[in-house]
Amino acid sequence: MSADLEAAARRAVEAAIAAGASDAEGYAEEGVEREIRVYGGAVESLTDAASRGVGVRAFLDARSGYAYGTDLSDSGLGDVGAAATEAARVADPDEHDGLPEETGAAAVGDLRSREVDRFTTERKVELALRAERAARAHPSVSQVEQVVYADVDGARALANSHGFASSFESSAAWAYVSAFAGEGSDLMTGLGLGLGRGPEALDPDAIGTEAAARAASLAGARQPSSRRCPVVLDALVSASFLGFIGGMLSADAVQRGRSLFADREGEEIATAELRLADDATLTDGLSSSPFDGEGVARRRLPLLEDGRLLTFLFDSRTARRAGRSSTGSAERSSYRSPPSVGTSNLVAEPGHATLEELVAEAGDGLLVTDVAGLHSGVNPVSGTFSVGATGRLIEGGELAAPVREITIASDLVSMLKSVAAVGSEARWVPFGGSVRAAPLLLREMAVSGS
Repeated sequence: MSADLEAAARRAVEAAIAAGASDAEGYAEEGVEREIRVYGGAVESLTDAASRGVGVRAFLDARSGYAYGTDLSDSGLGDVGAAATEAARVADPDEHDGLPEETGAAAVGDLRSREVDRFTTERKVELALRAERAARAHPSVSQVEQVVYADVDGARALANSHGFASSFESSAAWAYVSAFAGEGSDLMTGLGLGLGRGPEALDPDAIGTEAAARAASLAGARQPSSRRCPVVLDALVSASFLGFIGGMLSADAVQRGRSLFADREGEEIATAELRLADDATLTDGLSSSPFDGEGVARRRLPLLEDGRLLTFLFDSRTARRAGRSSTGSAERSSYRSPPSVGTSNLVAEPGHATLEELVAEAGDGLLVTDVAGLHSGVNPVSGTFSVGATGRLIEGGELAAPVREITIASDLVSMLKSVAAVGSEARWVPFGGSVRAAPLLLREMAVSGS
């Protein structure tokens, strides 16, 4: 599979050069995506979709054009190469655009599980049904709203006119359950989630039980009074915030004036307790790869150490604009679109305290287990945010009454500077990309209720 795609990427580059491009890049991918939804002990839907295609970037006189297609025959690749070159002829010039100066492939572990293929559809259906049964078995669960199993298995290849050509295979599988506890207007929801390289990495009983337990812990929730207090963000919530912050560390966002971190490189923006890196070389990171979307070798990139912002994420274009080198942070969502700057696996280094110990250290405060409206509730330029939340009050260092209809508000830098401790129980969460996060204890935050 990989060798065929690599050959197609090479031929696409040759086609663009033959059409008049001065430089070119071909990106080819092939894969199969599967999704199974179950409800009430039966299969609700089952989809199995295969995709295959190539995208070409052509460069000509400081201009670039992009085109893609699904026909990997010589004539089809010729058409795509010619279309990309023609698009470059009419594009606005950008002196910073072009292929990367340095390319390569990092040594990463095996990113593909053979079990994605070996597991029959029947076994995958049973995995989803088992997760649903585990959630329904909890006495407080009144309804299981969604149960989804999904996986993806495929290969990617990239070649350019500077002589780079490489490919890799990867897979991923995940499942989630959404369960309700309570009745009528008192319904509260809980999410259970698991992910890995293949279905063998998923524990359906744990996923269903987590959804049920999270829903049950919120049963009978009421709106509390407003206060300022210590706040503990559980791993799912901290992943949501960190994923959003990771997007604001894109050099493209910085250069467009759409990030509050612009002009703050090297400054202290957080406490020393929070260490953040982007690492596409982790075998268990579902966004890992040996090279980025332009062919730059992947590596671990420290972003936040000792409270200081060390660097932004650069692809070759934003790096040239800033007089820097690419950090290998060009991401590809599909062959249908050109690369753009982004995180791969955003990793918050775990601390030493369990969630229970963070709650005990908080004393009297709030545990947040879910937030709503994060992406619309955060101003990316000022960093101010006000988002809806649910969770549990903390009284005397122990979890107390469940609460809902509350709003937590602050700004992102103040939040980062209030991190008092990072939990030890880190987990992968696909929120805002691929994020490995642990619970966070914040010294103080405004909590609005009644």
